Amino acid sequence: MVSSSALDLTATEKVYMGERAAVAITQEAERLNAQRVFLLVSSTLLEKTDEIDQIQQALGSKVAATYHGMPPHAPRGAVLEAAAMAREANADLVVTVGGGSVTDAGKIVTICLKHNIRTHDDMDNYRVYVNDEGDVIKPVFDGPDVRAIICPTTLSGGEFNPLSGATDEKAKLKQGYETRLMAPVTVVLDPALTVHTPEWLWLSTGVRAVDHALEALASYESNYFADGMAASALELLSEGLTRVKANPRDLDARLKCQVGAWQSMVPIVGGVPMGLSHAVGHVLGGSFDVPHGYCSCVMAPAVLAFNEPVNGERQKRISRAFGRPDDKASTIVDEFITSLGMPRSLSAVGVSESDHALVAENTMHDFWARTNPRTVEKADDVLPVLKMAAG
Repeated sequence: MVSSSALDLTATEKVYMGERAAVAITQEAERLNAQRVFLLVSSTLLEKTDEIDQIQQALGSKVAATYHGMPPHAPRGAVLEAAAMAREANADLVVTVGGGSVTDAGKIVTICLKHNIRTHDDMDNYRVYVNDEGDVIKPVFDGPDVRAIICPTTLSGGEFNPLSGATDEKAKLKQGYETRLMAPVTVVLDPALTVHTPEWLWLSTGVRAVDHALEALASYESNYFADGMAASALELLSEGLTRVKANPRDLDARLKCQVGAWQSMVPIVGGVPMGLSHAVGHVLGGSFDVPHGYCSCVMAPAVLAFNEPVNGERQKRISRAFGRPDDKASTIVDEFITSLGMPRSLSAVGVSESDHALVAENTMHDFWARTNPRTVEKADDVLPVLKMAAG
């Protein structure tokens, strides 16, 4: 018997690897005939480096407006503020330069422009949610006319995904928004741009990318192509992150990390569902302000151990990708994250045992809780893995 599967492809047309951001962005603005470019950028890069200045100078009169100061987890209010600036500037291209929250915000801005989304409650009509029956509901709406170019400075991989996350400040939940054309038209992987990223942020988001690959290889809904991408991602990321930890100026190692993060996203974007590590991670970020990458540092080994009784055979490929075929995946990943100096417990990121019930309850609102290899049907099913990660 031959198993059948399908892979969804995004609307991203081009990926630059190793080119300087200012050069690539300018070339793409010309190719796309953009005349009014809206820049959504990292405050740190704008205020403490000359990277944004180089981009602005290269684009020249094409720069219509520049927004900076996007808070972590892209709260709705800040996304709407950025969208209002882009709307006022009559932007015909959005360019983001920064980490995962900047990336997410920029993609959602393109939807706000298309559908004239102006208020907090307007965003409810476009978010992915889980209904009372446990079904994942993805609203269908037209994609944006104004596309985005994304230059990531971290390794979360959201630049390759038509799915973005923004935090509802009222509900204190991070929620997803998804449509095919929300994926950027172009991605620029500039390793030199990332030397300004704080070490903890680079390494922790690298672990986030590792987690994408882990949950793809652990899933029984994966396929040969996705498995190959995920395994290669683990090889690139494990080497690259270790090398950057030893030498932050190693640009080749940084590019390995960036390409590994890209490969780790291919299964997710292609339709392979993630599991409990991502579901809990969304809650830790949206409800407890845990940095995006730290969520995977804390949860990934515990979820592997939790799922091992049902997907132990799948996890053997994870062990092989790390070059340790005879060791348990959960042990290998635990030791790898520890070697990078990252936090390894919920308590280390400020989530106490008294918070576990709320984490478990909110996790059941996340669409990836339902696709964990080991069945999770109610909040009580989440508590054992939280205990394992408690520290």
